[in-house]
Amino acid sequence: MIVGLSIILVLVLLLPFTKLVERNLEVFLFIMGVLSVIVSGVFSRDLLIEALTHPINITLAVLVAGLLFRWFQSPIEKGIIGISNAMPYRLFIALMVIVLGLLSSIITAIVAAVILVAIVSVLQLDRKSEIRLIILACYAIGLGAVLTPIGEPLSTIVVGSLNESFLYLLKLVGIYVIPGVIVFGVLSALFIRPRKQQQQETDKTERKTETESYMEIVMRSIKIYLFVMALTFLGAGFQPFIERFLLDLNPLILYWINMISAVLDNATLAAAEVSPAMAEGTIKALLLGLLVSGGMLIPGNIPNIIAAGKLKITSWEYAKFAFPIGLIAMGIYFVVVIFVI
Repeated sequence: MIVGLSIILVLVLLLPFTKLVERNLEVFLFIMGVLSVIVSGVFSRDLLIEALTHPINITLAVLVAGLLFRWFQSPIEKGIIGISNAMPYRLFIALMVIVLGLLSSIITAIVAAVILVAIVSVLQLDRKSEIRLIILACYAIGLGAVLTPIGEPLSTIVVGSLNESFLYLLKLVGIYVIPGVIVFGVLSALFIRPRKQQQQETDKTERKTETESYMEIVMRSIKIYLFVMALTFLGAGFQPFIERFLLDLNPLILYWINMISAVLDNATLAAAEVSPAMAEGTIKALLLGLLVSGGMLIPGNIPNIIAAGKLKITSWEYAKFAFPIGLIAMGIYFVVVIFVI
């Protein structure tokens, strides 16, 4: 079983960077997820029901947002452009990322990601700036969403398993997470090209955001559904692997091993690792490792999946910027973790 799961993990890490799998990433991850639950022997009727129902809310949110943006595209575009013109461009970018990152703990990471995609689509940045902005904003959203139990599944599971209050995670990791969100906002402003350079390339022809067809909106929603379903299977399939090899490790080692949340559901890892018997310092270390590494690759977090799917960002385009940024952030937070454990 362990050998089989190890092979599956390697395939999930490497094959998304090949062209064949890239074009069919959702199907590939779904197949790997099904294989993982079969190899680990955890497939059951309850798991199937969970896998079928878990993606529904996320899929509906993406579908409804896509329809609303199509129906109200013109006023939405005018509003975003008006706000961006009313202040320095880089300040607008930084504030957008910071506000979405912090609000994600209230409006959920899913809704924050949908709003992010709508704004970035209107801004019509050059490709490199667009990808960098999306990645940095997804890092901010992934971090900020943990501050309340409604922000993302990981925070819901942690607060529930520890039987703590609504503001527990804000008090526990807020001092580390909020500065991180702000830093990613500032980096977003620094990594985009200045508006004048963008306009010089487009002032000869007036650019207009293309209106998506209903079929494109529906197909993207179906892909999101399949993606989340695949992650549910992968999380359940790797549960025995996690329990056997990870739970007894030193928290400082586990912090780095939790980088596997770049391809596995970090909520599953949190459910397996976090215990009421742990010291608060250990819980902080585990959570920070999971939160940061979730932004490294597309499957690592729901915002990554939503944004990459809408803006057609490939695994390689995403990883070549997100992975180094994630490693740097992991290193910085590791220094913090050493002092809090």
